[in-house]
Amino acid sequence: MSTIRRLLSLWFGFSAPVDRRAYALSGIALMAFKYASDALLVWLVLGTLWSPTDYLLPLITLRAKVIPESHAWLIAVLLAWAVPFAWIGASMTFRRALDVGLSPWSGLVFFVPVVNYLWMLLLCVTPSRDSRDAAIAQEPSHVSRTRALLAAAAPAAALGVAATATSVFFFDSYLAMLFLGTPVAVGFVAGFRAERAAPRGTTAALSAAMLALLFVAGALLLFALEGVLCIAMALPFASVFAAIGAVIGLEVANSHRLRPTHVLTLLLALPLLMGAEASGPGAALREVVSSIEIDAPPEAVWPYVIGFTDLPPPHELVFASGIAYPVRARIAGAGVGAVRYCEFSTGAFVEPITVWDPPHRLAFDVTSQPEPMHETSPYQRVNAPHLVDGLRSRRGEFRLVPLEGGRTRLEGSTWYSVEMAPQLYWGFLSDQIIHAIHERVLAHVATLVEARPSPRS
Repeated sequence: MSTIRRLLSLWFGFSAPVDRRAYALSGIALMAFKYASDALLVWLVLGTLWSPTDYLLPLITLRAKVIPESHAWLIAVLLAWAVPFAWIGASMTFRRALDVGLSPWSGLVFFVPVVNYLWMLLLCVTPSRDSRDAAIAQEPSHVSRTRALLAAAAPAAALGVAATATSVFFFDSYLAMLFLGTPVAVGFVAGFRAERAAPRGTTAALSAAMLALLFVAGALLLFALEGVLCIAMALPFASVFAAIGAVIGLEVANSHRLRPTHVLTLLLALPLLMGAEASGPGAALREVVSSIEIDAPPEAVWPYVIGFTDLPPPHELVFASGIAYPVRARIAGAGVGAVRYCEFSTGAFVEPITVWDPPHRLAFDVTSQPEPMHETSPYQRVNAPHLVDGLRSRRGEFRLVPLEGGRTRLEGSTWYSVEMAPQLYWGFLSDQIIHAIHERVLAHVATLVEARPSPRS
């Protein structure tokens, strides 16, 4: 029982020192356990086996690609299961960095894909330093709770805004260091300063971190860097990692002395790690498939696939939130080389035809696309690069499969890439949005076909 308590304190606590042996053994054991549990769950649900190489090297891009859109719930389960391991990994990496005499900010490398494995391997072999900074005795403080929270949240929020602007406008990156590393850094600074200003424990540290995130969100809205919808989608994930950072910052404030050089390394760590991650390979293609059965033969359905009249106004909540939705489709020409224009509420997709096989298959590339959403913002225009490059449709396809009784199963596929991390999270949300777009189009085609008493030539 005492062994279990020591392990739980080592993994989930923030005060126990982490030497290289404890770090290596815990890391190997927990990584093996998480791989085994993830692989077993995927095998039981999908019958697909993840090899250790597939699991580790392509990281979450491959993991998202392996799981079909029809099993989106599995992605949510894997995300929830990953949270305690992220907590353990971040906590132990920060404490291991302190144990070897490095700046705690070097723990942010834990959130950089691929590089994090090399960093953790280095920490596994680096010996502990001989002397440690003495714990700092805290003087009772008479600073009010409100002033302490504001004093802690303000610099943390400034760091968050600066890091976001650097990632988005300098590196054109919406990757893990923005959505995971930056919230940890924001939470760390807020938790550390809250405890130093007026020691009040975990609640104050977490409150300062959440307040700092709200300040960051407000600044992004104020400077038209993001809209309400994107911030709302990012906040749940960011809040979890800011909380991790806050508790680590609280513990560091109680047991370690930060030197000015440590603070300077933070200013360098975030942009350097962002640059390293942004130079990596692009995201893999994802496919979303949707289908509907129509009470008509493929010959009657085909004309409505290549082009269709105006759709009724959307009633789905996802489109009411500002997500772009299809309005109509038209085609210029016929056969391979013709150009299909699928018009959305924000503009038109330009789709040159690559396969013309009536009445069985229509395939096309996407050479131009409008913004994927109309952001809710105090301003008419939001200057967010991800609205242009964050989610890119690459190609699409309709398949008309004849069924018994003169019916047709109409299938629609979209292949796209999402250049935001973590892909399991943003890919999950994007899959649901694209599926909703598919359903709107397919249902409209079915209504048009079944409303006509005879096929249109």
